[in-house]
Amino acid sequence: MKKKRKKKHGHVDWSAFLLLILMILVIIAGIIGIIEILMTATETEQQPTEHREAKPASSFVLTKTNVEPTLYQPPVIYPSWEGDVQSLTSGIESSHAVLIDLDNHTVLADKGAEEIIYPASMTKLMTLIVAIEHTEDLNEVFVMTDDILAPLYAQNASMAGFQSGEECTVLDLLYGAALPSGGDATAALALHTAGSEEQFVQWMNEKVAELELKNTHFTNPTGLHHPDHYSTVTDIALILDYCMQNELCRQIISTYTYKTDPTPQSPEGITMYSTMFSRMYGTEVEGITILGGKTGFTDEAGNCLASYAQTSDGHTYLAVTAGGLTRWKPVFDAFKLYGIITGTYAMDATDTKTDDEEPLPSDAVQQVPQETDATETGDET
Repeated sequence: MKKKRKKKHGHVDWSAFLLLILMILVIIAGIIGIIEILMTATETEQQPTEHREAKPASSFVLTKTNVEPTLYQPPVIYPSWEGDVQSLTSGIESSHAVLIDLDNHTVLADKGAEEIIYPASMTKLMTLIVAIEHTEDLNEVFVMTDDILAPLYAQNASMAGFQSGEECTVLDLLYGAALPSGGDATAALALHTAGSEEQFVQWMNEKVAELELKNTHFTNPTGLHHPDHYSTVTDIALILDYCMQNELCRQIISTYTYKTDPTPQSPEGITMYSTMFSRMYGTEVEGITILGGKTGFTDEAGNCLASYAQTSDGHTYLAVTAGGLTRWKPVFDAFKLYGIITGTYAMDATDTKTDDEEPLPSDAVQQVPQETDATETGDET
């Protein structure tokens, strides 16, 4: 009888089996990859072919259109000519003039108020505010140099009286630029705050753009004549308005006299007098008080004056004139302009003063409720 043979089971090669599985997965992954590449190529063909570069961060500028209209408040408000604007065809001897009701932002009287003028040292109103806004410490010290003084003396610029090598604070320089209209103080402020006059002037013109002035451009911080250094009496009034919004600037342009601390070059300090208050008390027009301002003069600009005044109830007005033939003309023209408001100073009042006459005596301002005395020092830029 034959015996049945047992079937032999073959041995399974697991490594080969795993290799086969791995190969299948690789093939599947490859097929998926090919499908994705084909889909991407199809999408790329559907995209526009225009190439666009990313804008640098500096190109994004915040403008009025980026701000909610209800939230935007300009630093100054351009005045309106609506209403009964008096045309100054006679009485005002300056070639250009404007009287503005600051509280209502309206023009009350006008003589070429939008025509181009040379602002002379009324420029220093802008110089003051730019220097103040770029200064952290008013006690910072600047050393005056011959490089600053020599060119100014050569141009016959008005000077505050600082000497080469003299240490002066930023506050000294601010008063020196405003009261005696010192070109030495003005140039020092520009160099100290900006590093160069060119950079400082750039800041001035940036501020012009910020205030949205219509016809103003500066080429220097002193007001020395340059054909591209111009403004209008209306724009100067708005710069004065902006100055008054800064407490320190308002204080400076409202001061009669200022004295620096003693230095080796000036053992008794330097006493500075306001070129405006050396020609007026401020109370000449009954019912309104002239509280501050800035004068100016060059041969091309004539005699100029920007001032602000208040009535007893605190209502504020601005008056700016340019093109006066003598240093007294803008003063009496200011009286006439403010007289329009009060009716207490005649438009046909005659100015009999000449440039040969002395300014107010040193004890005169004791009658005025402000700081000490005032006498004029030198010619003004």
